[in-house]
Amino acid sequence: MLNTLCAKLLRLLGWTFEGQFDKTQPCVMIVGPHTSNWDFIIGIIARSALGTRIHFLGKHQLFIAPWGWLFRAMGGSPVDRRKHNNLVDAAAQLFQQDPNYKLALAPEGTRSPVTRWKSGFYHIAVKAQVDIVPVGLDFGRKTVVLSPPLTPTGNIETEMNQLMDFYRTITGYRPKEIPNYQLSSSTERH
Repeated sequence: MLNTLCAKLLRLLGWTFEGQFDKTQPCVMIVGPHTSNWDFIIGIIARSALGTRIHFLGKHQLFIAPWGWLFRAMGGSPVDRRKHNNLVDAAAQLFQQDPNYKLALAPEGTRSPVTRWKSGFYHIAVKAQVDIVPVGLDFGRKTVVLSPPLTPTGNIETEMNQLMDFYRTITGYRPKEIPNYQLSSSTERH
């Protein structure tokens, strides 16, 4: 019932889907560009309209009272970005526990313009041995664009730039430039 309601709400707001999504496969979904609080709202409605459980990670402040219960019920898990924790291993473990697990993340990590994307989603996909599904929230066309999955091979620089090329075709709520990806240290070469 919620799926039908969200599909109707999305259409009422003038949004459509473009592309296909395999609901049976586990994956890391990356959603962007992240430029506004509207990204989360449209993303949650679209996720529900797809009719499959998709989890997300959010800053820990979202998960405190009075709304914390709601974000958890929607499939969210809190992340305290002030602490250094092994998020890649913890997220990969979630895929081992649930063969249908899907995790949606915003690779920019913030609504503000960035010079470099966070690569954690890529390392999670490699460690969990799942595909990366790029999802574009194109506010210019009011279209949720589901790109074909990318199977990460470990060639992070090339594949991150392929993903960024996709997002350069997507107009965010507040358009911003998508940077090129370059390795910053040898620690990301694994």
